[in-house]
Amino acid sequence: MISKCEGSFVETEVDGEVVLMNVESGLFYSLEGTGLAIWQAIDGTRDEADIVALLSPRFDESEAQIAEHVSQFVATLAGAGLVKTAVA
Repeated sequence: MISKCEGSFVETEVDGEVVLMNVESGLFYSLEGTGLAIWQAIDGTRDEADIVALLSPRFDESEAQIAEHVSQFVATLAGAGLVKTAVA
């Protein structure tokens, strides 16, 4: 399961995109498109496969391509301390 690290970031929506700020590092992240869809799908109950299945009908890419995007993006978010992954 993938969950957001509540308390480690603040977020706000600006003109259809979500801006996150890591409260520890002060770094900002702007999310839109696929990244925003992945972020919104992270709810603590889904793993990467669940997110891929949720997003596949919404985007004009193969499931393998979407899986690669999800994997890379989740790794980036985890490296930034914004999400954590756990085995169910």
